[in-house]
Amino acid sequence: MKKWYSLIDKIYSKKNLEDAYRRVRANKGKPGIDQVTVEAYGSNLEENLETLHHDLKIGAYKPQPVRRVKIPKPDGSTRPLGIPTVKDRVVQQATLNILQPIFDPDFHPSSYGYRPNRSCHKAIAKSEQFINKYNLRHVVDMDLSKCFDKLNHELIIEEVAKKVSDGSVLKLIKKFLKSGVMEDGALEDTEIGSPQGGVISPLLTNIYLDRFDKEMKSRNIRIVRYADDILIFAYTPRQAKRYKDIATEILEDELKLTVNKEKTHITNDRKGVPYLGVIIRSQNISIQPEKIQKFKEKVRTLTPRNHGRNLSEIIKELNPVLRGWANYFRIANCKKQFENLMKWIRRRLRMKKMREWKSWKQLHKTLRRKGYKGEFEKISMNKWRNSSSPLISLALPNKWFDEIGLINISTYQVGILHHFRK
Repeated sequence: MKKWYSLIDKIYSKKNLEDAYRRVRANKGKPGIDQVTVEAYGSNLEENLETLHHDLKIGAYKPQPVRRVKIPKPDGSTRPLGIPTVKDRVVQQATLNILQPIFDPDFHPSSYGYRPNRSCHKAIAKSEQFINKYNLRHVVDMDLSKCFDKLNHELIIEEVAKKVSDGSVLKLIKKFLKSGVMEDGALEDTEIGSPQGGVISPLLTNIYLDRFDKEMKSRNIRIVRYADDILIFAYTPRQAKRYKDIATEILEDELKLTVNKEKTHITNDRKGVPYLGVIIRSQNISIQPEKIQKFKEKVRTLTPRNHGRNLSEIIKELNPVLRGWANYFRIANCKKQFENLMKWIRRRLRMKKMREWKSWKQLHKTLRRKGYKGEFEKISMNKWRNSSSPLISLALPNKWFDEIGLINISTYQVGILHHFRK
């Protein structure tokens, strides 16, 4: 295995620091405990990077504690997110720029999380391939409890040191890990874990879990891992049980992580394998119901009936959400679901337009302009059931929504799993 002896000068080079800032700026993000924004840091960029260059060169750089925020999860619990200062994100990105090309080429081929030219889609495609092409139809869905928060610092440094002999770089990583957490004005030491939200945390997690990946590979056990989301594939239920026990022993005894025994379970291609927002079966891939529900909740917040914004403003905010969600889930066989969602979205927007009209008189004016000669019903503009009225659909047809720029996800090509197979 090749070892790297002098890397710190590459990390603190001004060119690398400038590139790191550009990437941090592109990712945007909230300020850390010092409340300095990405834009504010960039307004005096040359001087700020000169200071970083100097401090890293002489070993005086010291990261500030990360700001902890708690993100709600669907089950009602929260996920802690650590937000470093912009200055510290720049240094972490500069370190990542140098270390990623060193470690990534030797990672397990079925590791997909936070790696260049890899994605959730490719992880899903590989999982489907193991089930259908290799007939590995029994799957262990491993659940790790708070993986990022439980990474052992000594083991992280031990794994990094297998390739990096530059003591200054190892000390820098220790500083990131030991920087502490600030929550509600109180400082907590960080003796374990790497803050989820730190720029370099995903790479450190992959380095850490690569030991697990390689152990499983040495036993000819097929896995797919996206960060801490792990699937293990087997021919029979009995083999899956044995693989689960082996994986648990490696993760808990060797890597000092915690396997959630209640959520870790064995499933198969008939029941469906839930992974990264979809359910994989031998014949198809579907969207997890909770992901559809969460999407609908988001759309509801963007399409309120009683709000001063007009439809064009609402559509401008809605389109990026539709585009991003559809581009992710179009890997599934979901044509009918996309069609039904578009019907529901257009109905909500029709309801919004009805509230703008206030009275049936505006509806009738619109119908007359379109040349309608039939019966003119005096329907309420406040009732949801009327948003599906044939008269409303005639006044505001699907084509009208296309003309005013609403993205139509029902036109997307779906079931595109083959695009992501190697």
